[in-house]
Amino acid sequence: MELINKYFPKLSALQQKQLASLPELYREWNERINVISRKDMDNIVLHHILHSLSIAKFIRFRKGTNCLDLGTGGGLPGIPLAIMFPQTEFTLVDGTSKKIAVASSIIDAIGLQNCQAFPKRAEEMKARYDFVLARAVTRLDKLMTFVRPLISSEMKNAMPNGLITLKGGDLEEELKEVKGAKEQVAIYDYFQEEFYKNKYIVYVPMY
Repeated sequence: MELINKYFPKLSALQQKQLASLPELYREWNERINVISRKDMDNIVLHHILHSLSIAKFIRFRKGTNCLDLGTGGGLPGIPLAIMFPQTEFTLVDGTSKKIAVASSIIDAIGLQNCQAFPKRAEEMKARYDFVLARAVTRLDKLMTFVRPLISSEMKNAMPNGLITLKGGDLEEELKEVKGAKEQVAIYDYFQEEFYKNKYIVYVPMY
């Protein structure tokens, strides 16, 4: 927890406990189902949990906000963010049922009340959300085709509803493919570890 406390020093005792439980839970599941690269397991906090929490530096979701974590895999970034924002509702979906089984088990194990996981694809979703979140899912232009029908027109936050996605590398060409407003934020501005150089949050407002 030392690394997380460095950047989030005001966590409640429950948040501390829930976040501290994640590495071992993922380690246990990863021995059965490969949801995280095995070479990354020793760096799960730096490479996965804290990376997910960079979104909490970019935006503070207001009470009653609904977020969809699209292509969540084993629950990232949705589970760490659900811990961080207990008054925000998180729906996690992935087309791979066994990954959702991992996410659901971890949600239950840490007692998250504001987070649900379902084995569904984007095109099967009927509800509308304030924000769609994604972490290394697909190219931005393709992702946008899935996301646009899922965004609610009702605003609850200071920032307009839209897509918030975690990406890495040179995004110049990818960003050019998406028309309209978008914002690229360097995660290294939040977290000064070397790993976060060339890691970004891309925000595409849709209203």
